Amino acid sequence: MIRGYYFITDSGLSRAGNISDIEQALKAKTGVVQYRNKTSNTREFYEEAIALRQICKNATFLINDRLDIALACNADGVHLGQSDMPYQTARELLGPDKIIGLTVHSLEDALEAQEMGADYIGVAPIFATSTKSDAGTPVGIEGLKEICQKVKLPVVAIGGIDLSNAKSVINAGADSICAISAVITKENVCAEVNKFQALF
Repeated sequence: MIRGYYFITDSGLSRAGNISDIEQALKAKTGVVQYRNKTSNTREFYEEAIALRQICKNATFLINDRLDIALACNADGVHLGQSDMPYQTARELLGPDKIIGLTVHSLEDALEAQEMGADYIGVAPIFATSTKSDAGTPVGIEGLKEICQKVKLPVVAIGGIDLSNAKSVINAGADSICAISAVITKENVCAEVNKFQALF
């Protein structure tokens, strides 16, 4: 996994749409793009995934939740939440070479993800967030620091992160940070991502 800003799409929050957002994020040298889509039907999801895959040919392209879409568009891997397909099943279907990231909400979850063989973990939420209604109780800086100290996997921090608190998240040990609403609700996505990239 690449150190720096980790981009996740959100068409509901976006001002300019996923394609524009990703193009702007890539201009700011974002190394990982996760395509998250909770609203489209499967065909729409697939068709946009194919288009985004082309744009992300020089970046790591991951699909959120949907293993079938990841396979169909030849994504680099998937990101799975606690209520998604079990890791072992996903690994059997994807094979050994694809990336699988897991969302964790505690040190216990993080250690379990490492034991299973996940390629990286997304620790969430760090702070209270309105972007995801089911995000859960914030892990906080101290919780994040403990996870970063005790787990050898790359750590992506997400949830309630903005420019006012991002440095404390990086100092706690996060390899990457994701700040969705702090970036895609703004007029110049590239400029906003660059502000986060400059913190690393």
